[in-house]
Amino acid sequence: MAEDGAVTVYNNSVITDAKKNPFSLKAGLTQMLRGGAIVEVTNAEQAKIAEEAGACCLIVSEPIHQGISRMPDPSLIKEIKRTVSIPIMARARVGHFVEAQILEAIGVDYIDESEALALADEGNFINKHNFRCPFVCGCQNLGESLSRIREGAAMIRIQGDLSGSGNVSKTVKNVRAVMGEIRILNNMDEDEVFAFSKNIRAPYDLVAQTKQMGRLPVVQFASGGIVTPADAALMMQLGCDGVFVASEIFDGSDPYKRVRGIIQAVRHYNDPHVLVETSSGLEDSMAGMNLGEDMIEQFAHGGV
Repeated sequence: MAEDGAVTVYNNSVITDAKKNPFSLKAGLTQMLRGGAIVEVTNAEQAKIAEEAGACCLIVSEPIHQGISRMPDPSLIKEIKRTVSIPIMARARVGHFVEAQILEAIGVDYIDESEALALADEGNFINKHNFRCPFVCGCQNLGESLSRIREGAAMIRIQGDLSGSGNVSKTVKNVRAVMGEIRILNNMDEDEVFAFSKNIRAPYDLVAQTKQMGRLPVVQFASGGIVTPADAALMMQLGCDGVFVASEIFDGSDPYKRVRGIIQAVRHYNDPHVLVETSSGLEDSMAGMNLGEDMIEQFAHGGV
């Protein structure tokens, strides 16, 4: 049976068995997260705070440690699943389809094939069409995002800073890059789209679909350096559907207030009065989340 909209290009058995793992269902599940904030948590206590603050989804991570970073411990995911009632997301290493199989067997709602973890396969991404669970993938430009969608990603994470420094500038740069390329595409003649697809190394049918829709065919969130309500509202006003919030948000004195402020900013990103209210009184609770002197010096010399 033919499908409408963004999933039409996937109804070919050469790509996937649409009856077994329908992309339309996965895309619908990620659409449910639009207009929300996905909060990273490392324990059940943080999960409770994020749920009470209004997070639309939790992404479970291991506490920061030295060495190779891998998917979270399944027992941690199970504990958090018992604690909260909102959807759970967990990370798998890029190309590590067995980690993804484990996460799907645990019963997570979404899997993030994340470059924040160590790479398992430097040359290949997971074939996400083989899974029932919707996948999230990161990108820094339009070509990467459409390539990940071709592989089966039902949600795109426009990724900025991965260091946890609180620097949002790289996220802004990459969001503007994706949105700028879409604007260029929208103003093209039809016969220019073939060359544009080749230049950005993206599938032509998805490029044409993006031009027709005026946006990415799937939900797009921003991630990296988003630590204030103003940061979150900025991402929304630039055209994102939601934001990821890193676990560093829990490091201050009043994590509930900060998480709640960001969630309110996502929901009311065009209302300056709400943004004033959510941004007030956060300075003390933001202690330790600002750029260190070394990062300021690097930023001053053009590094991010």
